[in-house]
Amino acid sequence: MKQKQRLLCIAACALSLAALAQPAVGSAASASRSSSFPMGDGTNLEVHTTANCVLADTQCYFTAAANLMTPDGPTGFPDDLWARQTTTIRSSDRNNYLNTDFNAPNTRMFKSIGPVELTTIYFGGGPVEKYRLVGNTWPTDLATGQPKTDADYIVCSQIQVVYGGHNITSPSTCSQTRFG
Repeated sequence: MKQKQRLLCIAACALSLAALAQPAVGSAASASRSSSFPMGDGTNLEVHTTANCVLADTQCYFTAAANLMTPDGPTGFPDDLWARQTTTIRSSDRNNYLNTDFNAPNTRMFKSIGPVELTTIYFGGGPVEKYRLVGNTWPTDLATGQPKTDADYIVCSQIQVVYGGHNITSPSTCSQTRFG
């Protein structure tokens, strides 16, 4: 009897861990996800992602952002900041070519037949809006060259921040959706 209970507990724990390891899936055409990590000084590093696929446009829109959360609310970073944010756009469908464009200073795009990786470097302090990457993607079927609206769309972002004695890299924060 105890062995059955132990096996059921192990199975339930394994299923719970598997569910936590998957990106958040949006039931509609839009999904967003935020994660918060303690900095040790009463503030938290927050990372945010959104993914929104609009069938009428046959394209997907994304954002990746970061900020500090203080007791007074969200704020930008201090003046001595250096940060590197890595944002990955991907799909679990290997035939989905993700033609991507973005709007963010100090950003480089690394394209491949699979995922697209964007690296943004931030220098110095500023408002919350400064630490945001915005872009769009035209998912395209590699075989036909036509819009691919039957595959998932995943946006993941992580950031390394260095300022005032802090040097922390956040785990990835991911949003996942499909065309609605």
